[in-house]
Amino acid sequence: MMLKLTPEQMRSLGYRVIDLIIEHFETLPDKSATRNLRRAELEKRFREAMPQNGSSAETVLDELQQKMWDAFMHPDHPRFFAFIPTPSNFVSVMGDALASGLTVFAGTWLESSGPAEIELVTIDWLRQACGFPETAGGLFVSGGSVANITSLAVARHVRLNDQVQGAVIYCSNQTHFAIQRGLQILGFQSDQLRKLHCDENFRLDLRELNSAVTADRAAGKNPFCVVANAGTTNSGAIDPLPELSQFCKAENLWLHSDGAFGAAAVFSERAKPLLKGLGEVDSLALDPHKWLFQPYEIGCVLVRDRSWLKETFHILPEYMKDVAATDEEINFCDYGIQLTRTFRALKLWMSLKVFGSDAFASAIDHGIEMGEFAGSLISELKDWEIVTPPQLAIINFRYSPEGISIEDANDLNYQISQQMLRDGFAMIVTTQITGKIVLRFCLINPRTTQQDVRETLNRLDQIARSLYPKR
Repeated sequence: MMLKLTPEQMRSLGYRVIDLIIEHFETLPDKSATRNLRRAELEKRFREAMPQNGSSAETVLDELQQKMWDAFMHPDHPRFFAFIPTPSNFVSVMGDALASGLTVFAGTWLESSGPAEIELVTIDWLRQACGFPETAGGLFVSGGSVANITSLAVARHVRLNDQVQGAVIYCSNQTHFAIQRGLQILGFQSDQLRKLHCDENFRLDLRELNSAVTADRAAGKNPFCVVANAGTTNSGAIDPLPELSQFCKAENLWLHSDGAFGAAAVFSERAKPLLKGLGEVDSLALDPHKWLFQPYEIGCVLVRDRSWLKETFHILPEYMKDVAATDEEINFCDYGIQLTRTFRALKLWMSLKVFGSDAFASAIDHGIEMGEFAGSLISELKDWEIVTPPQLAIINFRYSPEGISIEDANDLNYQISQQMLRDGFAMIVTTQITGKIVLRFCLINPRTTQQDVRETLNRLDQIARSLYPKR
């Protein structure tokens, strides 16, 4: 039969794939954290005509190992400190395998009532953790970009009846670019987004916000939405959510929070006070594939009133009438952008069932402790400065020996990151804070050890001193 393996062939392939995944998890600390190849080399390896006749699965796996294994980085590596890592976990990987292998279509209740119920339950766990009311609801999407655009589409529909002319959105200059891109897709022009200055802690400044809203109303504009950060990518900063909630209610503004990275910290009793007011926002984007340790892809949308999602996205053509849901049933295709959607909830549900929420809280605490540990080591290193203190496991720092100019220090820190990239021990990139090029750690991986942090800083110090010897 076409496109079919025998049971023995399937088991052989499956066992080998499982062995490769287990080997990956077990050998990660010993691998380079920064593997990458040029396009020309990869073209030589992979470019070929589409095969008309197949090969054995074992042969294809061998080819993958020989040609691709050294050509991608691992965001789950314990020394992958760049961007926002994705630590992942084996249970969730198996959940993804089940969802794919069982060919679950998670768009309608008719086709996937059990998976829909698991998604409802798992979303409700996140609702409760984030402090949203019982009226709230949501769904799982691919990641933060789609979670944000879904939330903003709901805001546009509920508050503007989808009429965007003259409407204005406000955020800080630390807000992720996904917000701007999402607004462009939703039909807003670039001059309808106000990127406001932050306070000294890189939080949205309420005085700046109040002045901007007042000025826009006086100019005949229609202020309608504020985007608050619950953990910025740059520094882990959390905008003043309680004050913003009070302001938005008084001004009749929609309050959306981009918590793609930081919102999951509410699982930690230690970090939860930092996110006070999270449950007061109108909509929230949260990425379980970041600080809830899930493999790609799984983002989450939460809104205060679940009916807003269906009001925004529900369309019922004639060929979908047989799957129209009753009041007790949920068609998740009516709650977001996708009709065809995978069973993303399974991996998070399985891992929460297997490990329990306390284990997730401990893993989040570990990341916060690693950030503080890194800060204590950096403060003891000669010629290094902490630019933003550790917050939500993110810390920014740089090499700044006495007498060096800002421009030379910027170039030096960029060169340090590039040399570490070539070294391969740890993955570190730069960002810019108040005009300074800095090195940035994001330390959320529960497999990261103090020795990983210590050795990485020692290597950075050695690289810095080799590039800028004492004069």
